[in-house]
Amino acid sequence: MNQVLLPPGWPRPRGYANGVVARGRQVFIAGMIGWDTEGRFASDDFAEQAAQALRNLVAVLHEAGGRPEHLVRLTWYVTDKREYLAAGPALGRAYRDIIGAYNAAMTAVQVVALIEDRAKVEIEATAVIPDPA
Repeated sequence: MNQVLLPPGWPRPRGYANGVVARGRQVFIAGMIGWDTEGRFASDDFAEQAAQALRNLVAVLHEAGGRPEHLVRLTWYVTDKREYLAAGPALGRAYRDIIGAYNAAMTAVQVVALIEDRAKVEIEATAVIPDPA
């Protein structure tokens, strides 16, 4: 079971955890973008690309025997901070539908561009799958 870290007196973060403590097998997932299994983008909408990137991330995590609740860290690389912020409600819905609870430490960074020209977001992750009891 992961332990979310919240120092006394700090406000509860919205949409992420300040830190997470976990024990188990570590899984490192490369940056996932919003294309399908054929390498095609179905949309140029930021929230839809982010949702597909999250689904891709979960698919890789499943290959390691993990589940979304095992995620401990996500780093979001976005090409437009304003587009990311404007998509907030849709991103929140997609995150809850695909990942579940906000239990991972997260960072979001605006970058000049991503390697794939149509990509608007790339998400990399670290997960810790608990050791068997």
